[in-house]
Amino acid sequence: MTRKLDAHDLARAVTAGVLQPGQDQALLAFLRQQPDSRASFQLAHIAYYFGALLIMGALGWLLTEAWMRIGDVALLTIALIYMSLFTACAISLWNRGQPIPGGLLGAVAVSLTPLAVFAFERLTGLWPLDDGQGDYHNYYLYVQGGWLAMEAATVIVGLLMLRLLPFPFIVMPMAVALWFMSMDLTELAFGSAFDWEQRRWVSLWFGLALILTSLWVDGRTQQDFAFWGYLAGLAAFWGGLSLMDSHSELGKALYCAINLGLMGLAVLLRRPLFMVFGALGVAGYLGYLAYEVFEDSLLFPIILTLIGLGVIGLGQAYQKRRDVLTARLRAQLPESLLAFLPALGR
Repeated sequence: MTRKLDAHDLARAVTAGVLQPGQDQALLAFLRQQPDSRASFQLAHIAYYFGALLIMGALGWLLTEAWMRIGDVALLTIALIYMSLFTACAISLWNRGQPIPGGLLGAVAVSLTPLAVFAFERLTGLWPLDDGQGDYHNYYLYVQGGWLAMEAATVIVGLLMLRLLPFPFIVMPMAVALWFMSMDLTELAFGSAFDWEQRRWVSLWFGLALILTSLWVDGRTQQDFAFWGYLAGLAAFWGGLSLMDSHSELGKALYCAINLGLMGLAVLLRRPLFMVFGALGVAGYLGYLAYEVFEDSLLFPIILTLIGLGVIGLGQAYQKRRDVLTARLRAQLPESLLAFLPALGR
């Protein structure tokens, strides 16, 4: 984990003999004169990721019906040309020392795999769904066993792309494809259509499995491949959990306890993602309690304000005492579990 150098650090370097007396002040003055590139750096990153997501959306879940009418040969040709161009540009940028835009274009190429497989299956007569059920747009909306070839191909292409470009965001389209596959395989195994309750449970268990897989990967690779796995896993797990119907107070309290557990994992793993999802869940539960206890009361907005301030306070406390909290929490765990947890190099 990197941090800014200050005058105290440079003074220590003088004491240790790394710098000569007087060099610390000269170096400090030089550093203070340099422009702060962090804002533009972050803005560039936002632009990169936003642009990649726009392309994925335009050629994925936002693809219009007009594209379906150009014919399967044209659709397959266009998909393969786009995949080839994005891959070639990605490799070129990567080799020129620009891994972020290069890796993002590689992820875009992977995200086009379902479209290419869709067109290929329709062209060769292998498409298992009739036209009423098998529009490409429905791939992102409905659970159906006929999408399995598209999902499996996306995972395979993603793995190949990771060999070429070991960029963490490429994990995201693979994780989405695996999430869809978990739904479709379960429906295929049971042989009947899924209702929303069953989909929520599948989403929850898949999310949990993806979180555990990301935990195993975390800290064991040079780049942070676990981040996107955690994000996709938390979205699936927390989303399925939060959308479940619970008509009992015990069930709602259990929901709060699980979210508190996510906040504890944020401290243990030093992953703010868990804190964000956990805090949202706890805030939702406290909001429910406040609404039930103080419904139609002047105290209701005051209680919600206090809840919000409390969440902000927790975030500040975590940020300031992250290392201490993590060390104390890990000191309570057995060695066998500590060996499984990621190293804290961030």
